[in-house]
Amino acid sequence: MAKGRPREFDVDEALDRALWVFWRRGYEGATLADLTQAMGINRPSLYAAFGSKEELFCKVLDRYVEGPAVRVREALNEPTARAVAERLLGGVIDTVTDRRNPRGCLLVQGALACGETAESVRRELAARRLAGEDAVRQRFERARTDGDLPAEVDPAVLAGYVVTVMRGIAVQAAGGASREDLRRVAEMAMRAWPERDQEANRAGIPVRRAGGGLRAGQGPRLARGRAIEP
Repeated sequence: MAKGRPREFDVDEALDRALWVFWRRGYEGATLADLTQAMGINRPSLYAAFGSKEELFCKVLDRYVEGPAVRVREALNEPTARAVAERLLGGVIDTVTDRRNPRGCLLVQGALACGETAESVRRELAARRLAGEDAVRQRFERARTDGDLPAEVDPAVLAGYVVTVMRGIAVQAAGGASREDLRRVAEMAMRAWPERDQEANRAGIPVRRAGGGLRAGQGPRLARGRAIEP
């Protein structure tokens, strides 16, 4: 049996170039001509190696999650819930304002302006965003169990709050907001963090507050140089 002709391009490099196109233009805004030109291959080679445009986009999303967004998992390993949130917010700012990257977040903006034909792409992006938020929720549940968060805090609400701020930062960055403007937004968001009373903190006792919700506290400013993606 004759062997097929070997590929004459680097698959990883081609995916990196496709990632850049989708990140900059979105799913529908990225044409096949844009993709093949950036990837340095023709359409038959694209279809043979990656399948349809939608299948290519899903492969690019995997690469995005394992590349620019891989640091989400690193943030979840921070020792406290507050440190997790600070690293998430500080990191998304680092990523979306990095001049080496297109502005904004691929998972947030990848299919915002798509028509009905891209409904499956929208669902895929929504599922990935939900999975990321669920990972943050699970981390905050562990923090509440460990006494790191007040017992009355709802981990799902707190995770939704942090992730919503992250996505808002990404959208604002895509619109041209400066790094310092985004840092001020993140610092303001952290002032609503649910704090334990100082004496209870020293004793390791979680504090209940009437009324629930997020407790306003000052706390430290966001540390610079931390990295994460929404």
